[in-house]
Amino acid sequence: MNIVELLTQRDFLIAVLAAVSAAAVVFTFGSSMIGRQEMRGRIKRVAVERDKMRAEEMARLRGGNLNADGRTSIRRGTEAKSYMKRAVERFDLKKAFQDDNTIDKLAMAGLRGQGELTKFLFQRLVYPLAIFAVAAFYLLILSPGERPLYLNLVYAIGAGLLGAYLPVILLSNKIQKRQTSIRRSWPDCLDLLLLCVEAGMSMEHAFKRVAKEIGGQSVELAEELTLTTAELSFLEDRGRAYDNLGRRTGLDNVKSVMTALIQADRYGTSVGQALRVMAEEGREARMMEAEKKAAALPPKLTVPLIIFFLPVLFIVILSPAMIQVFTGSVSRTMGGG
Repeated sequence: MNIVELLTQRDFLIAVLAAVSAAAVVFTFGSSMIGRQEMRGRIKRVAVERDKMRAEEMARLRGGNLNADGRTSIRRGTEAKSYMKRAVERFDLKKAFQDDNTIDKLAMAGLRGQGELTKFLFQRLVYPLAIFAVAAFYLLILSPGERPLYLNLVYAIGAGLLGAYLPVILLSNKIQKRQTSIRRSWPDCLDLLLLCVEAGMSMEHAFKRVAKEIGGQSVELAEELTLTTAELSFLEDRGRAYDNLGRRTGLDNVKSVMTALIQADRYGTSVGQALRVMAEEGREARMMEAEKKAAALPPKLTVPLIIFFLPVLFIVILSPAMIQVFTGSVSRTMGGG
């Protein structure tokens, strides 16, 4: 039997086709198993990296302002004293002074935690009493004057009522300073986020990197980005982390960017395109604000110019002429005498 007859036999062809089919089946299932193993390995590496980031961010939450490598971390408020807690619970100050926006305002000021809320409520109670005591001591004992006793008491009570708003005023002032720092650095933050995303980084790594870089320009913004990185690591809903960032800052431009990121994450649109549009709008808004301040400068300089510069200028211009006039009149008077 020669080779041609062997290759043309029916049994041999069936055996060859069966062997090829078996090899194809083994190759197909083997490649799928190999692909699954590679995918499992990648998922495992991503999970390990995610757990590592989560541990780092939770360590930052518990740590101080700076880590060993100089990165910024989230500053947590110190715990309230025991007497503050007892006063808040005994007088039910949460029901008296706390509303729906109190916690959000404290977060805008960078005061986080139950301890900061307890301190704020305790200050709302103590400040008016302390100011009333000081005013009453001054008006009734140190400097009573000729005023009646009831009038001094009315003045002291008025000072105490004004002191009730002192913690709110201090909190508002702190919020404004913090928002000013974040607003100035936000356009640069968007540019850095855009660069990180277009370089292939995930949003967790992008926020982490930008928080490290932006800390030299705005510590407040670095703290908020670090907290967002931590929330992206352990929260199941990424949109909740973005929404928390906009709520903590209280700025419209930050909220608009976070809304765009939420929509991009929900509908699968390009995050880089959304960040590019928002970065351009941020730069334009900053330029418009600079032009607005430049346009408002001449009217602001008008009053100081009239009060301080023009009198000095008139004195410098008119002094020589007045000196000559007075000198000539005195000479003529002496010559005539």
